[in-house]
Amino acid sequence: MCAAVTVEGLRKSYGAVLAVRDVSFTVASGEIFALLGPNGAGKSTTLEILEGFRRRDAGSVDVLGIDPGDRSRGRELRERIGLVLQDIAVEPYLTVRETLARNAGYYRAPRDVDEVIGLVDLAGLERRKVRTLSGGQKRRLDLALGMIGNPSLLFLDEPTTGFDPNARRSAWELIRRLRDTGTTVVLTTHYMEEAQQLADRVAIIADGRLVSEGTTASLGGRDTERARIRFAPPPDISVGELPVPARPDGDGLVTVESAEPTMTLHQLTEWALRRDCTLDQLVVERPSLEDVYLRLTRDDAAESTLEGSLR
Repeated sequence: MCAAVTVEGLRKSYGAVLAVRDVSFTVASGEIFALLGPNGAGKSTTLEILEGFRRRDAGSVDVLGIDPGDRSRGRELRERIGLVLQDIAVEPYLTVRETLARNAGYYRAPRDVDEVIGLVDLAGLERRKVRTLSGGQKRRLDLALGMIGNPSLLFLDEPTTGFDPNARRSAWELIRRLRDTGTTVVLTTHYMEEAQQLADRVAIIADGRLVSEGTTASLGGRDTERARIRFAPPPDISVGELPVPARPDGDGLVTVESAEPTMTLHQLTEWALRRDCTLDQLVVERPSLEDVYLRLTRDDAAESTLEGSLR
């Protein structure tokens, strides 16, 4: 599969501050790619360079076959990408339909306005003025504005901020449908569940560096880390009486860590059945994407602090 975005050795400084340090990654055409990182990590600078809003200091960037730093091809790039930023300036006294129709006029082959209104669940609000919309409705309008040009590549910056759970899941389904019809999506979010639900691949940036990249299942070795089995032991049974090593985990629960969770679970359940007892609240889980994200960004922060102290 060909690449929609290729970044190699990207660097950007602001005075003495090196904001992006030799970042390299590729986004395949037709995938959802999540770029995650703490505030101030260099994530926004990287995206602004990809979108053509900021010049890089070094490295190479290719977006849909275009160098976004080439001002002579700026209009061509803008016609082929869509943007859903955290803050979009919209005329408050225009209606939803007027807002979308005006923006559709900037493109040669836009999506149908009514189709987009339906896709983002704004049907029935076409004549409402933007200033009267709720926060979640305004965010759906932002998403509609990003889609109206029928882009090949869509940048989504915190796309479901302000959404209730139902609206968030509807937006996720819409984003998946866009991917399935060939639109490439580059997503940033602080909701780890959102990244896990949507992204085909994830990259984590911290202190200006790319610290890990992979699928949500394999990121940071997540697929090879030990599983955790948690349960409430039967009454009057101490941790030492269990058939496998375990540790108290608070709230009356114990945790067993295992590289072979199927075998360990079999040992536990067989032991419980022989004693005619139950293992209440039994769950088996691998470290979550949030666990891995926190570990990677925490480890990188500690490493950066150590580097700074050695200079």
